[in-house]
Amino acid sequence: MKALVYQGPGKKEWVEKAKPVIEKPTDVIVRITKTTICGTDLHILKGDVPTVTPGRTIGHEGVGVVEAVGNAVANFKPGDAVLISCITSCGKCDNCKRGLYAHCADGGWQLGHLIDGTQAEYVRIPHGDNSLYPIPAGVDEEALVMLSDIMPTGFEIGVQYGRVKPGDTIAIVGAGPVGMSVLLTAQFYSPARIIMVDMDPARLELAKQFGATDGVQVGAVDPVAAILEMTGGRGVDVAIEAVGVPATFDICQKIVAAGGNIANVGVHGKSVELHVEELWIKNINISMGLVSTNTTPMLLKTLGTGKVDPAKLVTHRFRLDEMLQAYEVFGNAAREKAMKVILSA
Repeated sequence: MKALVYQGPGKKEWVEKAKPVIEKPTDVIVRITKTTICGTDLHILKGDVPTVTPGRTIGHEGVGVVEAVGNAVANFKPGDAVLISCITSCGKCDNCKRGLYAHCADGGWQLGHLIDGTQAEYVRIPHGDNSLYPIPAGVDEEALVMLSDIMPTGFEIGVQYGRVKPGDTIAIVGAGPVGMSVLLTAQFYSPARIIMVDMDPARLELAKQFGATDGVQVGAVDPVAAILEMTGGRGVDVAIEAVGVPATFDICQKIVAAGGNIANVGVHGKSVELHVEELWIKNINISMGLVSTNTTPMLLKTLGTGKVDPAKLVTHRFRLDEMLQAYEVFGNAAREKAMKVILSA
């Protein structure tokens, strides 16, 4: 089969690789029909995730068709259409029983990280019964790909951890795919004001189409001064970091109101400076984490009602064998006006 392989910082190749096989009774082999590229994949390629070793097939999102199942798999059979969760969960360990699938004793974030991932023609899914979801009839598969990772990430780590509630003023720093997922799912809780912060005016305009009330363009204005002015000097109830660089986390520290929350969603490859000397007196909470995807069943139901349409995040489409071209577009998102790319077999 063909697969996108990480070969060290700054190096990737679309190469021939052995097709995965059943290794354990709980495994499922899935033929990929649609996948995508995540900002985390770009962090991997920069060398920000040293646990990813050369030779690894990357990618952790997608939908496909079951090709083969281990003899302990009960929920799926060959031919079933499935949504792949970015998180592998055994469903039996203490953390899984708490819904903390990100820290499954025999799973967590494995795909494209510790084992070969989804940017390939086939992928092996450990603990298939608990790490795959049946695709409901009639649901847009492009929308479903967004439920592999970015939608539950934005919802769980941004909205839920940030404790967004009705009437809040929130700021989302970073209008990329995850920031937009925060924007879409934050509206479940009816915040009064949603301020989107980004360098790209096109993304800010798109964010307003998706429900943001305000846009702040970094570079055109001082984002901290602008947001404090917009809020009468108070700041925001929830500041959500959705980029993964020190500068954007620093913005969140400076705009959070007393009694507010900072929710860090971005993947950081460098340390940040925590201004405890300024924050301790403000009675704030800071949260961060890896998505557990425990909200995926709920998001699947929401998708079915039409309340949220993550398919509108898709801006570019490629064939699976155009993987390198897709990376060129996604890696230059501002120039290409790219949000999410879909690669189809």
